[in-house]
Amino acid sequence: MNETPDESTVASAAPETCDRCTRTLSPADRVPAADRVFCRSCYETLREEVRNAVEQMSSDVPYPLAVLGAVLGGIAGALSWWGFTVVTHIGFGLIAVAIGYLVGWGAVKFAGGKRSAGMQGLCVGVALVSFAAATYLVNMTFINQQLAVQHDSFRIAFPPPTLDLFVKVISTNFGIMDVVFLGIALYQAWSIPRPLTLANPPAPAIT
Repeated sequence: MNETPDESTVASAAPETCDRCTRTLSPADRVPAADRVFCRSCYETLREEVRNAVEQMSSDVPYPLAVLGAVLGGIAGALSWWGFTVVTHIGFGLIAVAIGYLVGWGAVKFAGGKRSAGMQGLCVGVALVSFAAATYLVNMTFINQQLAVQHDSFRIAFPPPTLDLFVKVISTNFGIMDVVFLGIALYQAWSIPRPLTLANPPAPAIT
């Protein structure tokens, strides 16, 4: 009586082929990539194409547009935090994290998807300035509200008339959580425009 071979046994016995050139693969010429396998020649060709595409993302960066996108993102994030404070009368610092995201996203978007180390430094700087400006606006709002309650006619203005006043206002009630929120915002601004990198190919099997 003839027995039908198990389908899994037949599948495992079938020779493995490259997903690009369909050449039969040997253990020493097999390179897995995600859920596909290639011969080493095809893998190196595809890797070179991807490497060129990645290098293009970090070359010829339109920095004026990247600056514009980062600044607009920083303004949007700062105004969002300040607007929430004005409407709710609550200084919810977690919203400040959005500053870093909007700065990084704005820079990449306006630069046409480009990413580079230079853009990382740019975004961190813009996010830091935007965070400081937003902190000034939020603290200014609370201080002016308190002055109004005390029937004091003095008001803190924006933009600040002196650097000394700016530093005093942003340092008011600046605590450990503000440091945490600032750190998260700066990390977002640094990580979003980070250049892509390629992993090293696996070493060939030794048989």
